[in-house]
This record gives sequence, structure tokens and C-alpha cells, in this order.
Amino acid sequence: MSEPITQFQAGELAVEVYSGTAEMGQAAAERAAAVIRDAVARTGRARAVFATGNSQFAFVQALRSQDVPWDRVTAFHLDEYVGIDANHPASFRRWIRERIEEPFRPAKVHYIEGDAPDAEAECRRYEDLLRAEPLDVVCMGIGENGHIAFNEPHEADFADQRLARVITLTPESRAQQVGEGHFPDDAAVPATAISLTVPALLSAGQVLVCTPDRRKAAAVAAAVNDEISPACPATVLRTAGHATLFLDPESAGQLDVTAGSAAS
Repeated sequence: MSEPITQFQAGELAVEVYSGTAEMGQAAAERAAAVIRDAVARTGRARAVFATGNSQFAFVQALRSQDVPWDRVTAFHLDEYVGIDANHPASFRRWIRERIEEPFRPAKVHYIEGDAPDAEAECRRYEDLLRAEPLDVVCMGIGENGHIAFNEPHEADFADQRLARVITLTPESRAQQVGEGHFPDDAAVPATAISLTVPALLSAGQVLVCTPDRRKAAAVAAAVNDEISPACPATVLRTAGHATLFLDPESAGQLDVTAGSAAS
């Protein structure tokens, strides 16, 4: 079992720093597997939301070695670009298909159809699926600009009545997708995406936030220490006593643990 080298509370949020990215991913995978097993033991099924992107590679790889009753799991994902098809190299549906559905074979995967003819109708369809039964675990990350899912700075609504909506991506989020190699340039990144809202993310029984890499260090520091506000959407995690932030030394590089311990 992976053990953190440092851990502290930031408000209600548990923060755990691991010795490396692989150790961080292993710890998050162990926690996710335990939550899923417990849900299946209690109710006969589990409902899990998975993030996509480079920050989730270590976590998903570590899931391969975990004892997970995948035949009882219904999987969802956080977001999808509007207007691209499921086979586009940057499609989050493709990411989930290749890294969750094909290797693990969950009982069901509910995909956000980004190329649906009516994006607003697709939001409502996905929202109905999310509302059908409680979510057991959300596995997510933090964006370079502090977004969670695609809930962007200054636009995120912490009290949103919707569970899924169309979001306009900020230039920073579009640049991150280019920097990670998913698109050739900013112009190629779709302007909008369908995203789970902040209340949808926090509605799960457990929220596991896997955020490695030096590129995320400033966003992590802001999430832990800045005023809780939509200016940095990830700050809302400090209100969530059922959330854990998993870091590696690089993503924790700008943290003052003493300040973090006192953050609220």
C-alpha cells in the first residue's frame, strides 16, 4: 500500500503528497478500488466518474493491478468537446474507451456525445443518467488554470442547479490541450465542451483528485491557499470533507505545508 510522504488538511480537503507520480497513482487507484468494492458490497453496484488526460495516466495504469468488480460498475466521464466525433484523437470518449472500457470491461459506460446534433439536449440526457442513482466516486484532476472538469475560472457556478452544461473554454484551457499534444494549435481546439458541473462533481460519495506534474503546481497552490471562489474553481474542494487531493513532489512544489494546513 502506498503511503504519503506528507499529508495535511486544507479546510475540509485531505491533501496527500507521494514520493513520485507512480506512487501517487497507486495510492489513488487503491482508494478508488476500495470505494468501488464497498459500494458493490452495500448495493450490488457502483457508479464511477473518470477524468481523462495526461494527469490520469499513472492512476489508470495502477487500476490494472487492483481488485475491482468491474462487471458491477457503471462508468461516466467528466466532459467532451462539442463537435468532435468519438474517434477523433483528442476525443475524451476515445480516451475512456481505450483506457477504461476496453481494458476493464465495466458493465456499462455512459458517454457524452460531443457531436450530438443538439448539445443542450445532450446535456439534459446525460444529466438524467447522472440523477438516476447516486454516484459513488468521482476520479478527477485540476487544470493548469484551476478548472475542475471544464468549469472555468470566474465562470464556475458552485451552486449550479444543472449537472451538465455547455462550457466555453478559456484560452488557457485551449493552450493546455495544445501543450499536452492533443491538438496542433489553439485554432484546432473546439471553443466549447459539455462538462459536468461543480455540484455534479461533489455529489459523489468520494472525490479523488489526482494531480501530478510541475505544470499543475501553481494551480495546486492556488487551490490550497487562495480564497474559495470561482476565480479558482478548484478552491471549492476545500469545502468537501469527502475529497482527497493526491499529489507528487512536482505538483506540490509551490505548497507551503504550514499555510496549507491552516487554509480554509
